[in-house]
Amino acid sequence: MNKPLLTLLAGVFLAGASFGAEPEFDRLLLKNYHPVSLYRIQQTLVRRAAVPVIDMHSHSFFVQNDAEIRRWVQLMDEANIERTIVLTGESGPAFDALVARFAPFKNRFELWCGFDYTGIEEPGYGPAAAAELERCMRMGARGVGEESDKGLGLVRAIPGRPLPKPVHPADPRLDPLWEKCAELGLPVNLHVADPIWMYHPLDEKNEGIPNAAIWKIGSEPERIDLNGMIGQLEETLRRHPRTTIIACHLANLDYDLTRLDGLLARYPNLYADLAGRLAETAAIPRTAAAFIEKHRDRLFYGTDMELTPEMYQMTFRILETTDEHFYGVDQFCYVWNLSGFGLRRETLEKLYRTNALELMHRLQPANYPAPPAKP
Repeated sequence: MNKPLLTLLAGVFLAGASFGAEPEFDRLLLKNYHPVSLYRIQQTLVRRAAVPVIDMHSHSFFVQNDAEIRRWVQLMDEANIERTIVLTGESGPAFDALVARFAPFKNRFELWCGFDYTGIEEPGYGPAAAAELERCMRMGARGVGEESDKGLGLVRAIPGRPLPKPVHPADPRLDPLWEKCAELGLPVNLHVADPIWMYHPLDEKNEGIPNAAIWKIGSEPERIDLNGMIGQLEETLRRHPRTTIIACHLANLDYDLTRLDGLLARYPNLYADLAGRLAETAAIPRTAAAFIEKHRDRLFYGTDMELTPEMYQMTFRILETTDEHFYGVDQFCYVWNLSGFGLRRETLEKLYRTNALELMHRLQPANYPAPPAKP
């Protein structure tokens, strides 16, 4: 028997010996795959942010009572979080109840309200909802949001509770509300679409599995897709240039930062937060870091995740360190590896705190003193 044939047969035999007896990986479910890096490289635990932080994106539904709010404050102290913006999305009595709940902690939390959609299908909608915005501001609201539309229309503050019929951000019926926000100096946190992986089939080509399986976007014929929702955002920005809109989650353009770069260039009333999209951008750390450095005056730090020390520490690790090839499956569900951005301190100061203070001072100078000038 010739040597090439012997080599081929040996390869077939070894393959069969390795894989022919129902190997362990044949029984491994992807949802149970939690890789651990074996690289002996830098691993940095960042317990506290480099500078005091204003978290521009969290929610009231993460806590259910005063004890849990006190625990939240403790976590904030440990992580160097100076203040947290609580995006309630509520109006009317529901917003008032949250104001009362957070009143003992008002030096640490700032509540934003939501649009009141009552009667939006009836003639004459608008003035009463605009008046409710003004009332909520008197109650302490300093912004609006999170207003969320994943293609089937805006939903109320309770996740998954839709309006009677789809209403999208650029709907003319909402014009009085967008303009009232401009008049009052209320920025609006607006969620459009969802990450690109949630729109693709859950097959062997979808690198976002298993996260995509959890947050899969439906294929209803009436649903506006990701591209269409970015169109809704852009139309809203164009029609209401005096209104400040914070596109949360990087407008779900984490996969196409070039497009978000274009929106920021065209619309000076657009800002964005990083909340809930650090896993997506930590997969492309050099591109993401360059984007953040370029737009460091228009971006905000935010979390939008379960309240744990590890959650805060993971966000700081991504933003502050140059660590490579680490995982955040427990926080993010993605099984791809992450790397830190290693942002400059000046940029961190802007993301963490200064941008929020400067924006709010510009919009509501009576409520926010000018940030102290750097020496």
